Amino acid sequence: MVSTEGPSQTYRAKREPLVTPFMVLVGIIPFFTFALGTWQVKRLKWKVALIDDLEEKLEREPMPLPPQVNLAALPDFAFRKVMLKGRWDNAHAILLGPRVRDGTIGYHLVVPFVRSDGSTVLVDRGFVTKELAQAARRVQDKEREEVEILGMLRTAQVRNSFTPDNHPEKGEWYWADVDAMAAFAGGEAAGVQPVFIEEVFEGHAGEAASRLAHALPVGRSPTVDIRNSHVSYIVTWYSLSAFTTVMFIRLLLKRRQALARLPR
Repeated sequence: MVSTEGPSQTYRAKREPLVTPFMVLVGIIPFFTFALGTWQVKRLKWKVALIDDLEEKLEREPMPLPPQVNLAALPDFAFRKVMLKGRWDNAHAILLGPRVRDGTIGYHLVVPFVRSDGSTVLVDRGFVTKELAQAARRVQDKEREEVEILGMLRTAQVRNSFTPDNHPEKGEWYWADVDAMAAFAGGEAAGVQPVFIEEVFEGHAGEAASRLAHALPVGRSPTVDIRNSHVSYIVTWYSLSAFTTVMFIRLLLKRRQALARLPR
């Protein structure tokens, strides 16, 4: 008699991998965020050193500007105090803004300054309120005598992607395009250099409020205003690295327990 039964077959359960693609992704995140945290530590050290250097420059005695400013050397003298003597070119005054100071909307009054011993430079006289902006221009028009002012050298400002284009022909200036401002004031032919100086105000809060009420600009305080948020970034990235590490370990343990209950 011939047997009709086939060869016996043994069932083997499919072997599941311990680590799934999702777990691989979760396992990469701790290393990536830890690297970002370490990079922010380096950025923090660089930013602290930069601020210390600028504050050291700010503490030095005011220096006179040379008759012709070396534009290539300007970045090395950022935040240095300077003394200027000359007259205001009120015909080319600019309202830059809008800007906000202590919750109040207004503008910065930028006026070319014709130096007695050198080129004309651009001086940001400070903040004026929106309501008194035109009055501030009229007050500025009356300043025709030779004056001496204390200012702070600044480098060109970087325009962000949300800032509208300036329209000099309409008197609309949204950001400090120093080259365009210098050209508006007459440019090289009129002896105007693209040098931007912020007038320093060293008075108290009461004096600042009085100046604003009388349509007089309030200059900037002699401080370094560079943003330093790297500590918060460090905390964020290292915390995320620790959290995702714990998450990966828990996923790994649960995966092992689930595989251990499967039939073999």
